[in-house]
Amino acid sequence: MNQSVLVLNRNWIAVSICDARRALVLLYLDMARVVTENYEMLDFEDWRDLSRYARENVVHTPRYQLMIPQVIKLMFYSRFPPLHVRFSRRNIYLRDRLQCQYCGARPAREDLSIDHVIPRSRGGRTVWENVVLACTSCNARKGQHVLSECSMSLIRKPRKPHWLLSSHPDATLDNRPLWQKFIDEAYWNVELED
Repeated sequence: MNQSVLVLNRNWIAVSICDARRALVLLYLDMARVVTENYEMLDFEDWRDLSRYARENVVHTPRYQLMIPQVIKLMFYSRFPPLHVRFSRRNIYLRDRLQCQYCGARPAREDLSIDHVIPRSRGGRTVWENVVLACTSCNARKGQHVLSECSMSLIRKPRKPHWLLSSHPDATLDNRPLWQKFIDEAYWNVELED
């Protein structure tokens, strides 16, 4: 029941992520509808009927089973979410998931540091697109060099995180194709400049 469900406002804009329990309660209380792959909106009764034939991602009640929805749309809420992600140490650690972006290691938090991909001594700036987490050995190996000088590469290009996913670090777009329809694709597919 702690699977993540994307929440849309009544204008079809992603505003939050909640757990499956909350999503099903909102659906039952007629405060939300389930959004399907075809953009159909199903109320609780329709969703319950459709859930009869499901074999996975279901929860059981004494009377019936319910599929856990991927996306719900609120019926009355129309506010817009805050779109800014604060540039902070905590958010860098969340974005990089406590993983060295050079070797992929996941050491203890105290053995990670923030590294400038292009060192400040070479004109690199302290911005989302130029900082990554590095383990102590990779950070020492890289030093004040650029990646090509020390034969290192990044696992992922650093970028500013999406506000929604940064507030829920366990939620990803992996295996959630329906989420991708509502979380700004242009943001994720834009070519980053060097």
